[in-house]
Amino acid sequence: MDAGQIRRVVLDILKSIAPEFDASSIKPDRPLRQQLDLDSMDCLNVVAGLHDRLHVDIPESDYGNLASLDAIVAYAAARTPEAGGAASACIAHGYPAELMRRHRMLDGSEVTVRPIRPEDEGLEADFMRHLSSESRYKRFMTAVSELPEGKLKYLTDVDYVNHMALVATVVREGKEIEVGVADYVTEPPGTGCEFAIAVDDAWQGSGLAGVLMADLISAARARGLTDMEGFILATNQRMLKFARQLGFRAVHDPDDRRTVHVVRKL
Repeated sequence: MDAGQIRRVVLDILKSIAPEFDASSIKPDRPLRQQLDLDSMDCLNVVAGLHDRLHVDIPESDYGNLASLDAIVAYAAARTPEAGGAASACIAHGYPAELMRRHRMLDGSEVTVRPIRPEDEGLEADFMRHLSSESRYKRFMTAVSELPEGKLKYLTDVDYVNHMALVATVVREGKEIEVGVADYVTEPPGTGCEFAIAVDDAWQGSGLAGVLMADLISAARARGLTDMEGFILATNQRMLKFARQLGFRAVHDPDDRRTVHVVRKL
């Protein structure tokens, strides 16, 4: 694929993310965020679009190399695999340490996202206790104050194939603290999955939810999953907007006005 073809794909991606986008008015050597109303989630969607359309994987350390249209095209042109050259990853069973990532948030905080471990029961219990009652309700769709031992075991003792869970942690005074978690469970016949996510109240609006979902979607793709879905309380407008930004579409069930079913292709 030559640079001209890549440029057309990048323009299509930008148009899908920013409906007001006018290719003729864009100065290709100037930062896009100075020309378009792009937030951090939109930028993650550009990265996801490059992965989906051009099979280009971009580490977070390279995000700064994608400021302008020319920069994105040059970056993708240098990394686009030849047709048929992409190999599917074989994920060994066991703890997938390769999924561990370190992210720097907009406020400069460093967060580690890693697969959960069985010994994280205490970490998960503390995280759930620290959530507000409203956040716990939005996560479990029922009023809970304390997770029973069986539920904690289910959430932390996962097989990383049919059930994947990623936790976001920070270190405070030498202690690891969980500030977010996202997981998916596969559904028969094994090509789709259902996600759930929870973020500490103090971290909501920080961009952490977008980072967690981007890593979860990447893990699902690597395992050959093709569809992801979720169920969101109809009153949770913030989460519904977030799902739309991630590319999910809402499927309303007239028999269930309490929740909204959201789906997307991976």
